[in-house]
Amino acid sequence: MRFLRILLVVLTGLAVTILVLRLLFPLPPRPSDPATTALPARTETRLGAALMPPMAVHEGRDGIVPLADGRDALAARILLLRAAEESVDLQYYIWQTDTTGWILLDEVRAAAERGVRVRLLLDDNGIPGLDPVLAGLDALPGVEVRIFNPFTLRQPKALSYAFDFFRLNRRMHNKSMTVDGIATILGGRNIGDIYFAYGEGAAYFDLDVLAIGPLAADVGADFDRYWSSDSAYPAGDILAPDTGGLAQLATEASAAWDSARGSVYAEALADAPVLARVLAGEGLLEWTSVRLVSDDPAKGLGRAADETLLVSRLPELLGRPARKLVLVSAYLVPGEAGTGLIEGLHASGVEARVLTNSLEATDVPVVHAGWIRYRERLGRAGAEVRELRARPEIDREGTPGWILGGSQSSLHAKTFAVDDERIFIGSFNFDPRSARLNTEMGVLVDSAALAIALSRALDGTGTTYRVMLDPDDPDRGLVWIMDKPDGTQVRYDHEPNSTSFQRGFVRLMSLLPVEWML
Repeated sequence: MRFLRILLVVLTGLAVTILVLRLLFPLPPRPSDPATTALPARTETRLGAALMPPMAVHEGRDGIVPLADGRDALAARILLLRAAEESVDLQYYIWQTDTTGWILLDEVRAAAERGVRVRLLLDDNGIPGLDPVLAGLDALPGVEVRIFNPFTLRQPKALSYAFDFFRLNRRMHNKSMTVDGIATILGGRNIGDIYFAYGEGAAYFDLDVLAIGPLAADVGADFDRYWSSDSAYPAGDILAPDTGGLAQLATEASAAWDSARGSVYAEALADAPVLARVLAGEGLLEWTSVRLVSDDPAKGLGRAADETLLVSRLPELLGRPARKLVLVSAYLVPGEAGTGLIEGLHASGVEARVLTNSLEATDVPVVHAGWIRYRERLGRAGAEVRELRARPEIDREGTPGWILGGSQSSLHAKTFAVDDERIFIGSFNFDPRSARLNTEMGVLVDSAALAIALSRALDGTGTTYRVMLDPDDPDRGLVWIMDKPDGTQVRYDHEPNSTSFQRGFVRLMSLLPVEWML
């Protein structure tokens, strides 16, 4: 009885503490003024004058080009911001305070000071250290900053989870940038060095798409849904007033451009990047059918109906694979439903190929713990399972570089292709968090060229491990085979380049009932 009384006192104390904190740090009232909306494309802008004539020739279609090289992906964003004359809408989950983060924020400031209307919608989980700068930007004429699912206790923010966990556990994972209503970039990249890095050092393999055409208006309308949603709050209602944020931005941006990494990106800007070639009419664009698919922003509060969720709409939009499914996901936790789907597809004669991070490459070991619960089942079902190496030996002649490349890397792309005909590129990880907790977006592109290139990327030697049942004794479980560019093979009987502690940790985590949060 004494134990129960003590437990009751502790629980009562916790409940009172949570109630007091909720009263001390409430959400502000919803804004009463009407929200601004996306501006349409016009021929009077530079981008409109250059791009609307080819749009008229390809009426109803979008011109697309993939952005896999980090330098191209960054340069395209910078050049679009510099070309903007009327509007810029940016929606991101993470905006880091590093070289590329400061450079892009300063380009946003410069666009605003030219008279461009800027709307910046950021998830509050991914902007640590940016409160003064965002407050300064929000104070500029023509700039509006909104925070998605904000932490009402700003320091330390993490303490807010103690009294508002179920709301704050839902995040806006969307990533898009739309300029002058005519050009948009969306995909898997957040804003930060690791998403745009190239060459030596740690980097993410990631994938965006640059699109010119009607899709930009669709993304603008989707941005408006999030901008006016019940989860998006004006920065002025959340952040402390500006106290030198713009001065900090100027200092940090100057240092970023002067850094070694900044100089590399400055050279890339002058080296005929993708956007410059598109504007010059070099024919890089593939004109095709592109469809935007996005979660209802009410998902950020747990209020979205199942039929409005991206995960519910994808099967209908894509159709059932008839010949091949190629799935690439940084954080893959297929669950019973996804695993059963792949098993059923293979049983009906559909080739299934899957790529995710190996234990040595992942940056989130707890998600790998969710993956290993289903990995062997997929292998036994006959699916081709591959895991990315952290230090790939790239065969530049034989492997398309727009998915895999770099020196020490982790997969961050989220894409899949069906029947070598259609491809999805977006923010959606194939895990429970993307399905049920975070809001997501992406595009379905009718492109045999991109779909086939994705499949070919998995064929390259030196980049992945083939994870398969032991060919000598399948009952022994899985082995990892590394095919080297010189034609030799290396076999591993456990997770390559990992310690017994790492393997034990993920095995332990795989036993815990936390899959719904992964």
